[in-house]
Order: sequence, then C-alpha cells, then structure tokens
Amino acid sequence: MDNTLFLHGLDSSSHGYKGRYFAEHFPGMVIPDFVGDLSKRLGDLEKVCHGGEDFVLVGSSFGGLMATCFAISNPARVKKLILLAPALNFPGFAVPEQKILTPTEVIIGDLDTITPPDKVIPLARQTFENLKISRFDDDHFLHKAFGTLNWRDLLQKSG
Repeated sequence: MDNTLFLHGLDSSSHGYKGRYFAEHFPGMVIPDFVGDLSKRLGDLEKVCHGGEDFVLVGSSFGGLMATCFAISNPARVKKLILLAPALNFPGFAVPEQKILTPTEVIIGDLDTITPPDKVIPLARQTFENLKISRFDDDHFLHKAFGTLNWRDLLQKSG
C-alpha cells in the first residue's frame, strides 16, 4: 500500500481520527503530515510521491482539494481518488479545462456546512469524468459514515 496515501484536512494531522484509523487498519498506507498553504502542501506532497505513480489518494476536506490538485497536475500518476468532503469550494480552486479521467469517489454529508454538498457536488461534476457520489446524513467530519464504509473495497485500485 505504499502508493496509497491519506491526506488529512487543513487543521488536522496524521494523528487525527481518520489518520489513526488508516494507520491501524492499513499499516502500509502512507500518512504524512502537512502544514502551510495549499502551494506549500502540494510541494510537500510532490516530495512524498517522489516521482512514483499508480497512486490511490484518500483526501479529507483540504486533503481532498490537495488530492484533486495533484491529479489535475499529474493525471497519469493517479490511479484513483477517494475524496471525503473535499474542499473544492475553497477560494482559488478552479475547475480544470479538461475533466480528470481518474476514477473518483466523493463521499459527503448532507449536513456539511464547511464543504456544502450544493456547492461541492456541482464542482465535482465539472471536474471529474468518472465520478461516483455517495451522500450520507452526516456532517463535515463524516462521524457516522466514516466507520461504516467498506475501506478494503474502496482502496482497491481497479476503480
């Protein structure tokens, strides 16, 4: 799983609930810490990925924005995206001219006030060609839904 990465949110870390969950259940997953603005985080992500390919990126909130930006810049290197309440509504995000072909699953809560589905889902539909959207009666942190997801299946590279 060394090509599977979890990218945490803006105010989180590898030691947050999701990071700890992945470390425990998927010990080969790469779970780096990121600080700074989007540009710095993307530069640090590029260093973590050091020219590799065939990545499965799981991004939570701001980490979902990072995963999306990385896939826009490196389409041939990303095999699959799993975006948990992705911050596509973050100021400065621009829908790419060409849709990303990478198989992408957006998992979002209908009660999310930080990345509201009515703002994020239209942006996701404009950004990703091969998109699956899973909506839950949940908040931004997906407290109820996260633990119920079939992560073994989701993390399979077949898309």
